[in-house]
Amino acid sequence: MSAPQPSPARFVSAEAPTTLLPPQKGGARFVSAKAPTTLLPHPLLSPILAVIWLLLNNSIAPGQILLAALLGWLIPLFTLRFWPERIQIRHPWVLFRFLVVVVADIVLANLVVARRILGNPACLRPAFIEVPLALESDLAISFLANTICLTPGTVSAHLSPDRRTLLVHALHAPDPDAVRTQIKARYEAPLQKVFESC
Repeated sequence: MSAPQPSPARFVSAEAPTTLLPPQKGGARFVSAKAPTTLLPHPLLSPILAVIWLLLNNSIAPGQILLAALLGWLIPLFTLRFWPERIQIRHPWVLFRFLVVVVADIVLANLVVARRILGNPACLRPAFIEVPLALESDLAISFLANTICLTPGTVSAHLSPDRRTLLVHALHAPDPDAVRTQIKARYEAPLQKVFESC
């Protein structure tokens, strides 16, 4: 009579990091320590990603809209395990107004940059501007840096190691203080209220 063979381990989930539980009848059992609980883990982030994709491609063709919706759904879903915590939107209406302002600024900045380049580019006064940050969370800082990059004429160039200063390059900045004030009042203040206010 042959000796009984040990029961193999059973794996319940391979979608997330696993934790070994105490042995139970039938062998060791592994269960997910962190698994997605919904097919739409970040319902507010998904449409934001979709809008950003359309803005980057400068197109609202049906194929681009479909691809934007697909990416807006898949990116949060497949990156869920890397998020330290769920995004908390404290003031959705402020976020909506912020997105409207950003879209309007993108449209206006396109016209302004085109006029300046086609008009008299020799009169342009580019400058690097240091913007002190009141934001603290990585997500809010990322939103601010990407918003600046989406607006034609400005680019986020460098974030200081202590994350207290953002270096911005402006295509035309005869008054750097005015550009700095505009970034903080128009973009940073709403983001701070949305992601970091109590």
